[in-house]
Amino acid sequence: MNLDDIRGKLFDNVLMDCIRDKFYHINVDPLTQKERLFFDNAGGALRLKGANDAFKKIDELPDCPEHSNSSALSLHELQLNAYADIKTIFNAKSGSIVTSLTASMVMFEIARAIIENVPGTNVVTTALEHPSAYDSAIIYAKKMGKEIRVAETNPITGGVDVESIVKLIDKNTCVLSVIYASNISGAILDIEEIIKAARAIKPDIYIICDAVQHAPHGVIDLEKTPVDAINIAPYKMGCPRGIGFGFVSERVAELPHDKLVSKDRSIWELGSPASGHFAAINSYVDYVCWIGSQSLDNDDRRALFVEGMNRMKMHERALMYKMLNGTLNCKGLRDIQGVTVYLDDEDLTKRDFIMAIGFNGINHKEAVNLLEKEGVITYERVISSPYSSRMLESLKFDGCVRVSPFHCHNVEDIEKFLKIVLNISQQISKESIKKSIV
Repeated sequence: MNLDDIRGKLFDNVLMDCIRDKFYHINVDPLTQKERLFFDNAGGALRLKGANDAFKKIDELPDCPEHSNSSALSLHELQLNAYADIKTIFNAKSGSIVTSLTASMVMFEIARAIIENVPGTNVVTTALEHPSAYDSAIIYAKKMGKEIRVAETNPITGGVDVESIVKLIDKNTCVLSVIYASNISGAILDIEEIIKAARAIKPDIYIICDAVQHAPHGVIDLEKTPVDAINIAPYKMGCPRGIGFGFVSERVAELPHDKLVSKDRSIWELGSPASGHFAAINSYVDYVCWIGSQSLDNDDRRALFVEGMNRMKMHERALMYKMLNGTLNCKGLRDIQGVTVYLDDEDLTKRDFIMAIGFNGINHKEAVNLLEKEGVITYERVISSPYSSRMLESLKFDGCVRVSPFHCHNVEDIEKFLKIVLNISQQISKESIKKSIV
């Protein structure tokens, strides 16, 4: 493993400027017009100009993509191209595309079809799952009288060990539902090894993977990780909100599911999604391929996409390294007194760019508010939240400030953030000293 693997590699300045110019509102709140750092990309996400502009242009068209006039046929062709690009993202050679209003709805539809129709007496999942994956597994397992088995997290790495999952699988396991990467710790699970180990026990086991958090930050390759179902949320990639995409294998596609009677069993799309979303996902793939083309001379769209994603990942890793360890201009989070980095792992190749931190002496909500006053948008993950309690209890701490930048941020953004964190921690310390004297 070389230094680039460990520390990442930044985009060069020219490319960085071009990338930043392709996003809306990187450093300005569009409502208040005040400067800010939007470091909540694991919850919201900065928007790509190209994707959002493409959505608006197509969404203005009144035509129905299922009709036969020329503009309608163009919209239908656009949808087919988008389906091809979704398969480019996944490196899927067959199977069907699933669409719904959200990625969570996609997850529920897939979990229901598998758990209700595939034989087996138990369902395996993990304590780290997003509620859409965990709750859908619980709900449909209970409905079908199937045992639910939950793999515990590793409170040191913030992920779930392969062995913790595999030991719960047997010949009667109906489905394994497993997250690709945590939206609290950023820990990336070893999906390839999980699949191999699970299918060594039960070769025909069905596997669902929630890739919503990981997809904007790393390559997905269903040739290497042949799961039966996977979902993504385009808005986390810079596209508009309002749609979730998923992929299902041929054997899942043929399972009973909600559909129009007259349509083929493999069709999972119900109704007509807004065609603008298909234009947006095409634009997103164009964007990633454009980044890939800066360092790879190739006409293959998947090859360019993979290169682009890897360049984005390495830039984010370089920013993550600097956020943790500092730069010549400022201390990193690891060295700021009064700040705790939860679930810290020296091996940055095993995590996406999410920091879970805390400030000594104040609660996490107060910390988020103080950061916002200084122009930094983050989010509190706290044990009282239904979206966080199960994961945090499993990770054995009560919450954190989640910091989640994006690949369009630069070193200057990281340094500004670190200086703000240092200032807040110093102010908290001063206030604590004053109170102790009084």
